[in-house]
Amino acid sequence: MNRDDKTAIVSALNDSFSRAKFTVVTDYCGLTVSELQELRIQLRGCDSEIRIAKNTLLKRAAADTACDVLSEDFTGTTAIVMGYDDPVAPAKAIVKFVKDHSKMQIRAAALDGEKISADDMVALSKLPSKEAMLGQFLSVLNGVPTGLVQVLSAVPRTFLYGLQAIKEQKEQA
Repeated sequence: MNRDDKTAIVSALNDSFSRAKFTVVTDYCGLTVSELQELRIQLRGCDSEIRIAKNTLLKRAAADTACDVLSEDFTGTTAIVMGYDDPVAPAKAIVKFVKDHSKMQIRAAALDGEKISADDMVALSKLPSKEAMLGQFLSVLNGVPTGLVQVLSAVPRTFLYGLQAIKEQKEQA
């Protein structure tokens, strides 16, 4: 590989590292090409990608980005998974893939520039998706006005029930 190819790879990786909100460093030793292709397809569906490059190129590309905290984990056979939108969806895909394929191991991850462990990433994968969390939040927000309307309407309703009871007593008498 000549110097121009390396420069192109580093600049492409640097652009990917700069855009990534969620980055995972994995060891893919022992996986077949078809298994990696399966993971690529799963990640493509959640606005993520997996990249494989030399560790020296990864270290150069990660410099001056939020993913610089992962530089010490670039050893051995390294594959980088980068998520560009919601971090939960790629985390779920990776954790599921690692459960199914024991040869792949998660080394570390970075979420918005902060390094998290593999256990933290597993916990992240158990969270609901962004859309589900927004739906839950909106239901909570909707519950407050609904409860207020019910409380405020209870006073006149109780008053009307009292008037109705008085009317019925006078009609019976």
